[in-house]
Amino acid sequence: MSGGLVLVDEPIPLVRRLTLNRPGKRNAMNNALRTELFAQLRAADVDREVRVIVLRGSGSAFCSGYDLGRGRDVPTELSHHTAIEDGYWPRHVLAGWFEMWDYATPVIAQVHGWCLAGGSELATACDLVYVADDAQIGYPPVRMMSSPDMAWHPWLLGMRRGLEAVLTGDAMTGVEAAAAGFATRSFPADELEDAVLAAAAKVAKIPHDILAVNKRSFHRSMEIMGIRDAMRAATDISALGMRSKSSVAYAKQLAENVTAALTARDGAFGDYRTTEKPSS
Repeated sequence: MSGGLVLVDEPIPLVRRLTLNRPGKRNAMNNALRTELFAQLRAADVDREVRVIVLRGSGSAFCSGYDLGRGRDVPTELSHHTAIEDGYWPRHVLAGWFEMWDYATPVIAQVHGWCLAGGSELATACDLVYVADDAQIGYPPVRMMSSPDMAWHPWLLGMRRGLEAVLTGDAMTGVEAAAAGFATRSFPADELEDAVLAAAAKVAKIPHDILAVNKRSFHRSMEIMGIRDAMRAATDISALGMRSKSSVAYAKQLAENVTAALTARDGAFGDYRTTEKPSS
């Protein structure tokens, strides 16, 4: 197992496992973590001894989202270029998630604890998503910041459940996420890892070239239905939302004190930072 921000191991034959390793930050993604993650994903995708990639988080959470303390650092170190002008952020991160869909190798998300905002985008970019029953999946930035960077809600939750999630920022449990369509299946937290490895082992029985064709065929169908065009269009709305009076005021609060701003945002709802953390 390597060190650094992403731990790498091979728990069973033909399966490469990547573990986000910022447990003290609940695996919040800064540019350094995302850079290392994409480097490891690309390395696994071109390794013909790897038929499945498993992605999980260390500590108490899968991923709590983007690191809001990142300041104004520009993600020029990632290979997918984005023009660094107003609104670059949602375009940039969406390019990364699309990259994962384009890999030949299937990627499985193993989700426990918090899976919030950018963390939910990361899970969406995976091909299969297995979650702990008591995981918490949500997009709280819609309460004060803007619409999602990656508008996965209409596609995975449908019109009614998806719009409710976007209008409230409420979280789903793992059980609810599986029932609604965000997750493939949910399992008790203490059974999740074994279930994920069993699923990965089954997928790995298929030759790599056939897996690549099967994955591409499915994603091509989603593209014909318009998923990529819709998500690209939504990045423009997200960028515009960041210029709204409420969002600009909230950005100032974040700059002054991230913890206080998040607590104030969720206090009226009595959830996320203002309540008990997920136990898994």
